[in-house]
Amino acid sequence: MFNWLKRLFDNTEPEATGVRARNAKGHYVADDKSTPKVNEAYVDGKTPKRKPRKKPAAKKAAPKKAPAKRGRPKKTTTKK
Repeated sequence: MFNWLKRLFDNTEPEATGVRARNAKGHYVADDKSTPKVNEAYVDGKTPKRKPRKKPAAKKAAPKKAPAKRGRPKKTTTKK
């Protein structure tokens, strides 16, 4: 009903979008370390949170294969 009033008193900050900032040539912009509260590398000035890594699944042991035949192929005998 009073959404505008809620926004006035709501002190939570929106989440970071994760969109990287670019200069006029289209290259990525680096973060300026002299400003600790603002990250210039992102458009909205906030560093996005990292997603937790998933642990890789344990690999199953593959059945052993017969060794590949090596060397020159045997002479084939064809009858005419």
